[in-house]
Amino acid sequence: MQTDFLFLLLGIGSILIIATGIGAMLRQRVAPDGSNETIENLNARIMAWWAMTALLAVAFLAGRAGVVLLFAFCSFAALREFMTLTTKRAADHWAIATAFFVILPAQYYLIWIDWYGLYSVFIPVYAFLLLPVVAVLQGDTKDIFIRISETQWALMICVYCASHVPALLTLEIEGYEGRNVLLIAFLIVVVQLSDVLQYTWGKLIGKHKVAPTLSPSKTWEGLIGGVASATLIGAALWWITPFTIWQAALMSLVITLAGFFGGLVMSAIKRDRGVKDWGHLIAGHGGFIDRLDSVVFSAPIFFHLTRYFWSAV
Repeated sequence: MQTDFLFLLLGIGSILIIATGIGAMLRQRVAPDGSNETIENLNARIMAWWAMTALLAVAFLAGRAGVVLLFAFCSFAALREFMTLTTKRAADHWAIATAFFVILPAQYYLIWIDWYGLYSVFIPVYAFLLLPVVAVLQGDTKDIFIRISETQWALMICVYCASHVPALLTLEIEGYEGRNVLLIAFLIVVVQLSDVLQYTWGKLIGKHKVAPTLSPSKTWEGLIGGVASATLIGAALWWITPFTIWQAALMSLVITLAGFFGGLVMSAIKRDRGVKDWGHLIAGHGGFIDRLDSVVFSAPIFFHLTRYFWSAV
């Protein structure tokens, strides 16, 4: 596993070095004073990817504890961003506290101890029933349905779906023991590259908008080119997975499409709330949800397909 992981890191590092060089060259030739917004945004994104790649590498090298803690932190940050855009009143204090300090850590603890029977239903069943009880006990019925629903949706997206990334470490796959962290790398690399490639193809040849009112930058040409390119890259990465080359391509196709539609859903929520980004913690990338939206929609699908067809349990 260590050798495969190092090769993967070397490949990602090489791509980032090339991207950094291209970004520096564009700035020098087009706008040395930093006046070109597009080039400055590109360079900010590249620097952010250096930081995120380093963080992921450290977490992966730390093993299961590092990965679980990293995604627990990401869920906390994403949940905080999501909750800032929801309808809330003073009476929601205890429901919010329960979401952050009871439900979130409990979900990741269940993954840590590998209690699949409970972590697979804990939030969509038990948390969904608990939160309305906590909320209505405060006696404030103003917008109660909206308030409860938004908190439940926030937990599903930011905690439940995101927690399926570290949950990949719990799968028992014959002949793949000790290499599950590479499944996480495969998921993140393919889905994130798909986002980048969709944007790139869209800028190069994009003309027909997929959903102009939701995300003006997403085009059919970008979608097809990005998904096709990411699928080919996923097939080329079959050697870090338990899949054959064709299975890796099919899984890549599924998760990139899920990621695309996840991005559309999250864009619709942002448009409804009148914001461009979920946050500003990551330079050039917005907030945590802006980077996690594709991953969180694809992670549960990737997890359950892998568990059903390849896991021994």
